[in-house]
Amino acid sequence: MTILLTGATGFLGFRTLDKLINIDSIDKIIATGRTLKKTHIIKHTKVDYVLGDLTIKKFVNELMNGIDCVIHAAALSSPWGNYKEFSAANLTTQSNLLQAAKSKSVSRYIYISTPSLYFELKNKYNIKESDPLPSKYVNAYAETKRLAEIELERANIPYIIFRPRALIGRGDTVIMPRLIRAYDEGKLKIIGDGENITDLTSVANLVDAIILALNTDKGLNQTYNITNGAPVKLWDSINFLFNKLGKIPPSKKVPYGLIKIVAKAMEIKSKMTNMKEPTLTVYGVGILAKSMTMDISKAKALLGYKAKVSTEEAIEEFVDWYKEIEKD
Repeated sequence: MTILLTGATGFLGFRTLDKLINIDSIDKIIATGRTLKKTHIIKHTKVDYVLGDLTIKKFVNELMNGIDCVIHAAALSSPWGNYKEFSAANLTTQSNLLQAAKSKSVSRYIYISTPSLYFELKNKYNIKESDPLPSKYVNAYAETKRLAEIELERANIPYIIFRPRALIGRGDTVIMPRLIRAYDEGKLKIIGDGENITDLTSVANLVDAIILALNTDKGLNQTYNITNGAPVKLWDSINFLFNKLGKIPPSKKVPYGLIKIVAKAMEIKSKMTNMKEPTLTVYGVGILAKSMTMDISKAKALLGYKAKVSTEEAIEEFVDWYKEIEKD
């Protein structure tokens, strides 16, 4: 089997490659991304890095030669930005890949989407894949990811869509590093009462789900929530992170309503000036203040998914990795 893995130079792609190379039925992996980072490279005879821009049809068509399965993990993931940029990164790339996949008779397409499309700035519990989605998405990222899902559902290619909640673990360059930067800059405060619960997902668990998706028959043409299956108090996990880093966890609390107003004002100012991402966004504030848990029973039943790595273990492996790269 030959696999095309997009987003291969990022956090999830790097960890996926690390597992795919050990599967005997996989002969070759075309790993594509924008730029290689020395902390996220997998050197192996099965891996062929081909860097480029997925918005360019010619490049995508060439990538697809000889491909049996696509794992599409590339995306523009951000709480803020221009809709045109999200459309190019999340929709144009999806369209190019699907057109090429159909022309080359690709037999399976695994797409990494997002549970951000569930988010509504309120507490939500045990969300199922079949639950009604918001009439208006929280941001351009969520909207374009849902539109990309719809395009895949209509493409007539056997597919699986994953909506993993908050990926953490070794190689994370987004969630934990953002928290650490905010802490180091004196900007990290507990928003609300600090009692909100959420699902987190070890990246290793999502990689396991991807491998299950490569081999499933009965689980095809479905969308799946993926989490660690054990909701946590978000701020307890954040405190665990900082304790492991040898830092005193944040203790100052700020009212959610107040900080939401401040974030909204910052967004308005940004839109009226340079569109630069503000220090606070309404979405970012909501993520830190509101509860959100997801039902993963469908993935368990149809894919045989089981979360093997706990939230604490994922945080510990991130901390060990982070300390090592900080030495360099």
